[in-house]
Amino acid sequence: MRQKRKLCVITGTRADYGLLHPLLTEIKKDTTLTLQLIVTGMHLSPEFGLTYKEIEKDFNIDKKIEILLSSDSGIGISKAMGLAQISFAETFTDLKPDIVIVLGDRYEIFSAVASAMILKIPIAHISGGELTQGAIDDSIRHAITKMSHIHFVATNEYKKRVNQLGEIPNNIYNFGESGLDNILNLSLLTKQEFEKSIHFKLDKHSLLITYHPTTKESIDKIKLDFEKIILHLDSLEYTTLIFTKANSDEGGRMINKLIVEYVNKNKNKAIVFNSLGQLRYLSALQFVDAVVGNTSSGIVEAPSFKIGAINIGDRQKGRIQADNVINSTTNNLNDAFKILYSKSFQNNLKNITNPYYKEGNASFKIKEILKTINLQKIINKPFFDL
Repeated sequence: MRQKRKLCVITGTRADYGLLHPLLTEIKKDTTLTLQLIVTGMHLSPEFGLTYKEIEKDFNIDKKIEILLSSDSGIGISKAMGLAQISFAETFTDLKPDIVIVLGDRYEIFSAVASAMILKIPIAHISGGELTQGAIDDSIRHAITKMSHIHFVATNEYKKRVNQLGEIPNNIYNFGESGLDNILNLSLLTKQEFEKSIHFKLDKHSLLITYHPTTKESIDKIKLDFEKIILHLDSLEYTTLIFTKANSDEGGRMINKLIVEYVNKNKNKAIVFNSLGQLRYLSALQFVDAVVGNTSSGIVEAPSFKIGAINIGDRQKGRIQADNVINSTTNNLNDAFKILYSKSFQNNLKNITNPYYKEGNASFKIKEILKTINLQKIINKPFFDL
């Protein structure tokens, strides 16, 4: 009997898990494949909600890899990366996966990919070719691309960029954003069910706010910018403010402290979550006026719900955007909200298309490639000159 191909998926944050969920489901239900799941990073931290417990409801976790998250300073993150690389090397040696599958641009994913590359394990990278010029993630993403062998991108422009980095065109696939399969596959909550799940009744207006550190800027600048954002949000009338906490990048804890302090003083209109989880998060997008902050969700998922996104600062600079995105600085938020609630903008939202959606079933298509691709032919890849 032919041995099942072992596909090893790695997740380190609530964000990448949500995007990977449809692919994990496709691999799990394919009887010719074995799903291996490694959980690391923020999933294992009490401070960030121990989100591995949500994962365990749907999938078996083969290995939990603890990395140091007690510090979000530059030196703390560098040490965490070192520990992660050692741990991933040991885990890959134990699990012996046929392919390692990663998504995005996180530092713990960089460590995992570096280990897999040294061990000569083929690597599949999802969401390469994108730009986020306001964060060091940009460099990490491109480095992961160069260490990977199979690429699943979300748009043709991103496909060209991965090719520009010297990757072989035949190993670059554009099926659209796989995480958008969640919108088709999940039975989203009704408004009443959503309000019950968050123990909060939505006001006339509602906003979903996620703001991550812009890691190329100083801690003082990040703090000042977020204080300006809170000040403006506080001025909005008849508006429910739903915060989700920042990630573990440098400055994340400071942002989360400011959020908690604000929510504690404004429990009548503000609420905060370590993680809403994929079902509640996507359900929320049905009922809010906009995603506010600098999360990719406002750019990738919000267009599918025909809602606005106020994208603040440079963290997402370079990403392809639909017409639902209003780019703003912390100094002109008043103008951004005027545009958001203008009649012309609201009318235009009805007609926008999502550039990250390409025919659907992206996760199934990715799974089929991973199931059949000749691993011997891709492991020793040449540099492809344009």
